[in-house]
Amino acid sequence: MSSAPRPGPGRGWLLRLVIAFAFAQGAVSMARPAVSYRALALGAEETAVGVIAGVYALLPLFAAVPLGRRTDHGRCAPLLPIGVVLISGGCALSGVVSSLPAMAAWSGVMGLGHLCFVIGAQSIVARQSAPAEQDRNFGHFTIGASLGQLVGPIAAGALISGESGALGRTSALALLVSAAVCAVALTSLWRIEHRRTPGAAPPAGKPTAKAKAKVPVTAILGARGVPAGIFISMAVLSATDILTAYLPVVGEHRGIAPATVGLLLSLRAAASIACRLAMPLMLRLLGRTALLATSCLLAGLICAGMVLPVPVPALALMLAALGFCLGVGQPLSMTTVVQAAPTDARSTALALRLTGNRLGQAAAPAAAGLIAGTAGAAAPFALLGALLLAAAGLGLRGGGAGGTSVRPEPAPRPGPTPVPPAPDPVQPAPDAVRERGAPRADAP
Repeated sequence: MSSAPRPGPGRGWLLRLVIAFAFAQGAVSMARPAVSYRALALGAEETAVGVIAGVYALLPLFAAVPLGRRTDHGRCAPLLPIGVVLISGGCALSGVVSSLPAMAAWSGVMGLGHLCFVIGAQSIVARQSAPAEQDRNFGHFTIGASLGQLVGPIAAGALISGESGALGRTSALALLVSAAVCAVALTSLWRIEHRRTPGAAPPAGKPTAKAKAKVPVTAILGARGVPAGIFISMAVLSATDILTAYLPVVGEHRGIAPATVGLLLSLRAAASIACRLAMPLMLRLLGRTALLATSCLLAGLICAGMVLPVPVPALALMLAALGFCLGVGQPLSMTTVVQAAPTDARSTALALRLTGNRLGQAAAPAAAGLIAGTAGAAAPFALLGALLLAAAGLGLRGGGAGGTSVRPEPAPRPGPTPVPPAPDPVQPAPDAVRERGAPRADAP
């Protein structure tokens, strides 16, 4: 009997999940640059902007694995509305408070909500997709993220204005609007998780042996393909995150209006959507390993080139190419991790991947802030270039690994069966041994 997950009736659940993710991600993509602009309006320097961006990832860094453990042997859907509520609350309160520490704290709540939503959503896609459908379904799922990243910065740029000293007021308005946008995601969160999906919670009072056993984290991280998938995902998301947080700072230094910065960020997201629509064709032409490594290599070179003070049209072309390259890493790293992890620890493996993402989101902006404070606002993009080049090298070694989970113990190779000693001193006749050709049924 096949153990492949049953996809359930139709793919309406995936469409509803994409719609909900688009609203949730759109709110976050709208709020992140708004937080940076509001911090600048409150007198923050580049280093403080980096610290606030890093706090967004701090709470999720510690919560990811426990949430993944819970989701492995329970339902995933309850995490989705919890995530929406936390994102909306973090956005709204970031726009109300007027101190930098409070902004950092509510930015962390926003990040925790995003983590809850993403762990629940990715686990649903992994459970309800057959192995042959995972690349496609994860690609479609991340289109929701790209749609949010496309619309969110445009909306933020349209609302935020620095004219006549209005930056603090308009950035606060953008944060309140982002809270309302996220709340719309609740309207699509119905009938997404199938009750009979493998891995769902057992009936009350009937715990299963699988539910009691927990695959060690070291065993998950030891599966071939999991570390590479985690690092590639971390590098790609760090690039997207620092780009979202620091392009407004670069725009302020180069005289680029907030509306133009929003359009540039949305252009990158539109290119990622185009990439994910073309991904099945690219996978057929190149394969997962070559596609991951090539996309990270090109993205690293483009990020390093953004240090140069290029004009806005050239910057737009670079961001479009960068968005296309960055669109590959997230969905393929999800499939890589899911197929390499043990079947009963896939949510934990995805949570470890998200832990790597949040570690990158916590460390990379802080490092970027230090670099920006000493070497200029565009210097963090050189750090991203080095990170993506390292991801390209790792992708060549193991980024395309997939398949089963933790490698099973190899079966013993067949060999000549030894003839057991006779139980009495009387030796069997040689002819009889040749005729029987195998050990006796009662031999030890």
